[in-house]
Amino acid sequence: MTGPRAGWEAPVTVAELVNAGPLAGARMYGSGENPVHQVRIVDELSVFGTVAPHTAVVLIGTAASGGWAVEMATRRAWEQAAACVIAPAGGLSEGSGEVLAERLGVTLIFVDEDPLIVAVRVASAAARPEAARTQLVARCATRLAEAGPSARRVLGVLNAELPGTSVTLLDRYGRHLAGARAVDRPGAARLSTEAEGTGGRGRAEPSGDDGTPPDVGARSGVSARSDAGLRWDVSARPEGSARSEGGARGGGGVGARWSAEVEVPDLDGGLLGTLVAGGSSRSPGWPAAVRTVLRLAVAPLTAWAAQERLRSSRDFALRRALAERLLADAQQEPGEPGEPGESGEPEERGARAEAIALGWPVEGALTAYQVRPTAEAGDAALAGTLIAAAVGQVPVLPRGEGWAGWSALDPGELAERLHRCLRTMPWPCAAGVGARVEGLRSVGESLLGAEAAAFVAGSGTVARADRMGPAELLGALPTGVLRTPATVVLRPLLAVDKDGTLLETLAAVLDEGGALKAAERLGVHRNTITTRLERIKSAGFDLDDAATRLALQLACHVLLR
Repeated sequence: MTGPRAGWEAPVTVAELVNAGPLAGARMYGSGENPVHQVRIVDELSVFGTVAPHTAVVLIGTAASGGWAVEMATRRAWEQAAACVIAPAGGLSEGSGEVLAERLGVTLIFVDEDPLIVAVRVASAAARPEAARTQLVARCATRLAEAGPSARRVLGVLNAELPGTSVTLLDRYGRHLAGARAVDRPGAARLSTEAEGTGGRGRAEPSGDDGTPPDVGARSGVSARSDAGLRWDVSARPEGSARSEGGARGGGGVGARWSAEVEVPDLDGGLLGTLVAGGSSRSPGWPAAVRTVLRLAVAPLTAWAAQERLRSSRDFALRRALAERLLADAQQEPGEPGEPGESGEPEERGARAEAIALGWPVEGALTAYQVRPTAEAGDAALAGTLIAAAVGQVPVLPRGEGWAGWSALDPGELAERLHRCLRTMPWPCAAGVGARVEGLRSVGESLLGAEAAAFVAGSGTVARADRMGPAELLGALPTGVLRTPATVVLRPLLAVDKDGTLLETLAAVLDEGGALKAAERLGVHRNTITTRLERIKSAGFDLDDAATRLALQLACHVLLR
């Protein structure tokens, strides 16, 4: 069989039966890596001679009558290459069972139920492995539906219902969102949910040649806890000595490492994130079942993202309205002390009280800021979240080409935090910081300065209005747009300026305000500057005209940048 269900008809392993099948809750000693082809009920040791390899041996009667009988049965099972031995609880002490399983390399399982009932269930799973795995998928589908649109609960279900497998959700930048925090991705197979309509396709490939496990920690003695509070223990054990109790995560021997990925789309058809699963298993059917379950989780995760986006957009709109109301109220004459506002609202229910509850600064020294995208930007609510995460509890409202607000931080500290904010933005941005003012009534002036500073700032940089001068203003000129007009203005000069010295001299004279300082700047004699100026004037430029000087200075700046 090929396609996404490849491997489903492969024989189930003992570990699958214990972790996610009819033996769930049983105590297992050994690796559990052997496939189970059939079941044989043994009541006397004499019948072991007819037991075929890969048989799950269920002990009853005399064969399960005591510790000695169970030990002898286990030895005979090893001789016959049986898949495992299933015995009633109490037939052998736990310590002796673990030692015996380790020494012989035979998986030994103790069950509390009637062994005959267990035998029927195991036989059914062994005869129809695809049906057994379908039951797991159906159970996961039910649990995922109960979890609803919650990334934490969905990943909790996946990690709880897929034993021996660690599942994490990474965002489109590769950062952890939910689930196990350390799932390696070497050699992972990417599965696209666009394939086959609603399903994905792909094949889980083993991990790297170094055998690095993709599950949690993957180091001796490391344990981790998922969002659902479940615990994985991946401590190194000799093969055959691992114990799994009640489907304990990470129990069992070390099989082939594998990992698989399923992309989770957002509502716009873009990439929201990636579900990454990893583990170790020698059953070719287990990774296929895991992939199917991961695809079931795509819909609730997409719904969760849509719900979070709606909530974030609603909250952003409400806070934007609150910030605008604060600025409007600050420009009005304050009422008499003790009077309610014009709307008749008590003070604790007004905009000021709401802003204080949000942690916004409303009094004292305030500094405005503006973040300006230098390329096409995306979600404004996401921008507001990232700005607040870097700057602190501050208002964020759309203004001009970006997002603005104010903070109680001084301009220097605010500029540093905005630098960190720009590094987290998913789009290239620049930022500006206004002058420090007193109270909300003067914030509008600081906002104008922040907007101007953001305009002159380059992508990835922060400019401060209190440090802006002519050089910063000239640096903000769109030289690409002005280069052609500047060339037209200076064409008579460029026609006679073969080596560029006249253009350089003209720029120095206009920047420095005279021939003397221009000579010092260029490192030549003053008479040399005077001679060059005569040549410039002879090209038709009247340097005594103020408008001409301004146009020439801008044109020189554009061409010499």
